[in-house]
Amino acid sequence: MATNGGPSAVVFDVGGVLCDWDPRHLYVKLIPDPEELDWFLANVVTHAWHFQHDAGRSVHETIPELAAQFPKYADLIALYDSRWLETIAGAIEGTCTLVEQLAARGVPLYAITNFSAEFFPRYCEAYPVMRHFRDIVVSGEVKVMKPDPRIYEIALTRFGLKPGEAWFIDDRLDNVEAAAAAGFVPHHFRSPEALRAELEAAGLLQGDLVL
Repeated sequence: MATNGGPSAVVFDVGGVLCDWDPRHLYVKLIPDPEELDWFLANVVTHAWHFQHDAGRSVHETIPELAAQFPKYADLIALYDSRWLETIAGAIEGTCTLVEQLAARGVPLYAITNFSAEFFPRYCEAYPVMRHFRDIVVSGEVKVMKPDPRIYEIALTRFGLKPGEAWFIDDRLDNVEAAAAAGFVPHHFRSPEALRAELEAAGLLQGDLVL
């Protein structure tokens, strides 16, 4: 497989690249008043609160803490665990197709994701595209989050890669910049089509394959 002398492996982010994640996807079903929904997501189940799980905390700790702060919403907060999969609106199909095609060509695939160690197995079970990845560094497991340089060092060691041997694809610019500093070849993800064009130019995909 030709790679034009460049990286021969590809490392993906998950949320925002392979799937559409946002707590709003769940709570829009549960809070009918748009103003109350916006307030709830800005003050109760916020992204900042969720990121504790990506850093390694358990929902069995964080949900009771948050419910104690907002007892009016205790029942809704509790649903964040049992209905967590509904925070994902679905796969980003174009990117998942690229993963399938890269795997079919024998390209080594890996992932580095800010993700709860408790929720990640549920995601993998629901989205079988993840079976194509040889190894995945999950922030909630290693307790280091992107863009901390340490998570990229962990990944290079675990994946057996040297600087310059792998693309890194992420929708957040700070994560991409940190990966580049660690030795990955960066791609700031904006669309499956733009990613396809770069992978084709690198020789990792053929131009006659379509999304």
